Amino acid sequence: MDITVKHLGRADYEPTWRAMQDFTAARSEATPDELWVLEHPPVFTLGQAGKREHLLAATEIPVVPIDRGGQITYHGPGQVVIYVLVDLKRRGYGVKELVNRMEQAVIDLLAQSGVKAERKAGAPGVYVDGAKIAALGLRIRQGRSYHGLALNVDMDLAPFSLINPCGYPGMSVTQTRDLGIAGNIETLGNELAILLARNIAG
Repeated sequence: MDITVKHLGRADYEPTWRAMQDFTAARSEATPDELWVLEHPPVFTLGQAGKREHLLAATEIPVVPIDRGGQITYHGPGQVVIYVLVDLKRRGYGVKELVNRMEQAVIDLLAQSGVKAERKAGAPGVYVDGAKIAALGLRIRQGRSYHGLALNVDMDLAPFSLINPCGYPGMSVTQTRDLGIAGNIETLGNELAILLARNIAG
């Protein structure tokens, strides 16, 4: 079953989140799955289990409480965000399998440039030498997913120092540029979307 990939450019966080909710609420059994590829202006998002104390300092960057799982994370320019709008009932697998396929797409993307990435037990996402390069967070409503993943490409990593990323004190973060991986947010976003669509469909 085909997956529609939409490239949305740079989009404000809150209207995009509301659009995901609306898409998920309105979709039918026949609605194709979609991947939305974009980047956001600077924003911290706080998952349903998120604790405000994981924001370590006052900041001008907005903090938006949202309805995905997980703790606090940061989105900003230079980070590829892909929202994963998938009917899991129709695909025939559950959320753990979806997370696994999403993580594998990032691992495969980095492997193409000779970078070994891995999962970490109990901490969804993708890591290189212990530093987080991609974050994941999902919401499942009536068997359908929204939210998705964020891959750090070429961004200002300083805002991550204002939080415990995903609730882990002292967790280091990295990005593709610092690992010597060629490709900008557009090219790597395109490549990741292709791998992700393949993995979800497979």
